[in-house]
Amino acid sequence: MIRSGLASRFVLSPNVGPRRNDQRPDMLLLHYTGMDDAERACEWLCDPKSKVSCHYLIDELGAITQMVDEGLRAWHAGTSSWKGDDDINSCAVGIEIQNPGHTAGYPDFPWAQMMAVVALCREVVARHDIQGSRVLAHSDVAPLRKIDPGEKFDWALLHAQGIGHWVQPEPVAGGPFLQLGDTGKSVEALQVLFKKYGYSIEINGTYDALMQAVVRAFQRHFRPALVDGVADTSTVATLHRLLTA
Repeated sequence: MIRSGLASRFVLSPNVGPRRNDQRPDMLLLHYTGMDDAERACEWLCDPKSKVSCHYLIDELGAITQMVDEGLRAWHAGTSSWKGDDDINSCAVGIEIQNPGHTAGYPDFPWAQMMAVVALCREVVARHDIQGSRVLAHSDVAPLRKIDPGEKFDWALLHAQGIGHWVQPEPVAGGPFLQLGDTGKSVEALQVLFKKYGYSIEINGTYDALMQAVVRAFQRHFRPALVDGVADTSTVATLHRLLTA
């Protein structure tokens, strides 16, 4: 078992299985718990009825609980996809970060907690040689279902510590935009770019609900100043920067 030296305790979840074809992790997926406190989250992640688990849980004070061996497949991603891979649980290490989420006020992530996130992510990324572009949010791989860890999560801080993929977002300043219901070559061209980055999106020339969800997921991660699902100049310019960074 890979035991992180950063974990203050080990509470092993029964909700695990083998990775597909003994696959080695090459993705790091970050979540928030969406629950009132870390202990309740820990209990839920260990309950066989929940059918969910994660490799690590980080509480508000930065204490890290390891729950699943990194060599095993934890059940944290659900129905999800990235770059055509629909079995994210087999390729990812999943970290749950205690935060009650958007339906409960969505508080800021405390500094001590973020420092623990940085330390753990650095360790996992180094251990498995995970590329920056594969350090992702749950919302990136499941944009129609999930919004975590959300726009308050400090991806720029992680990148400054050598973790993840990030560019300075283009400031929000109006300009041409595409939105729900639009159709045509401009929409299709933008869908091609999102798909090239990794998002699971159909290239059909229609700004449908899936595309709106993908744009929102992208904004939460890479352009958090405004999350509205509208592909404005700022969003498109930031996407171009990422693709060429």
